[in-house]
Amino acid sequence: MFYYLSQLLAEYAGPFRLFSSYIFLSGAGTAVAALWVWWLLPRSWHRLPRDGGRPFAVDAAVSVGKPMSAGVLFVPIFIVTVLLFVPFDARITGILGCVLIATIIGFLDDASPNGWSEYRLGACDLVVSILAALIICGLKPYTLWLPLLKEAIEIPAWLFVCGATPLLWVSINATNCTDGVDGLSASLSAMAILFLGIILYGIVGHATIAAYLLVPHYPDGAQWAIVAFVMVGALTGYLWHNSYPSAVLMGDSGSRPVGLLLGVLVLACGNPFLILVVAFVVLVNGATGMIKVALLRFLSIPIFKNIRYPLHDHVRHNMGWSNTQVLVRFILLQAVGTPILLVLLLKIR
Repeated sequence: MFYYLSQLLAEYAGPFRLFSSYIFLSGAGTAVAALWVWWLLPRSWHRLPRDGGRPFAVDAAVSVGKPMSAGVLFVPIFIVTVLLFVPFDARITGILGCVLIATIIGFLDDASPNGWSEYRLGACDLVVSILAALIICGLKPYTLWLPLLKEAIEIPAWLFVCGATPLLWVSINATNCTDGVDGLSASLSAMAILFLGIILYGIVGHATIAAYLLVPHYPDGAQWAIVAFVMVGALTGYLWHNSYPSAVLMGDSGSRPVGLLLGVLVLACGNPFLILVVAFVVLVNGATGMIKVALLRFLSIPIFKNIRYPLHDHVRHNMGWSNTQVLVRFILLQAVGTPILLVLLLKIR
């Protein structure tokens, strides 16, 4: 909205030209989302469901009674801020709708006395993932750039949906599994989304740099970058209250939409392998546990028998790490590993 306001009023008042700058929109949107979430959460969390503890989770009793499902507060703020600061794009608007649906599903699970079953949640996540994949490609061929291939390739919409759907589903559930230590899921997700925002704005969204690095240029990259930065702002405001010892928990209503957006931004970058680059700690922590359970439950194949999942529970229970050690060490791994992996991904083309 502000972008179009600048088109109307810039000739009458110079400062309105700022709203035509994507850099300014990114910074202002990030700050507004962060401050709004930071201000609203403590004034509203008394209305949220209370955590009842999770069976078999390490230190689950510590969280019992805390307000949870903060996502139902900070995700709508994220959506409104995006609508204010991002120039209108039908695909982005559609994805915001998917994010809202994921939030509602998560909240219903959080508010349910016994929680929803894994199969019910998995089915809901699958439907949301398919819908998001359809919106991203717009039922048209989609251009991707992949490792080991110098030239970009164009794939049909049906193939894109078939590949994007499992990526989005895994991203949703891996992010959800990582939500078990104060600040962990939000910190790792915010870092991953920040890197994706930089890639969208400074690489694939920049024609000159994209041409130099032999990657396709996506004209809407800067718009997706603002979406990414606004979510980083919202998560920053939430983390102010979720830092150890936390006063509020995001719950499924926060982790599921954040995971969905993480996957969407990876696809907006045009390279699905980027999820291994920017969120490898999230995947190792959460997704490997899903593989272990799936193989054991459906194929009776036991793997990683001596490892407890999510991995943050294993290092706390078996290795004696404190919550602070888990948070700092996992962040360090992702912060150091992502730039290295990104350089390799770009150079091996």
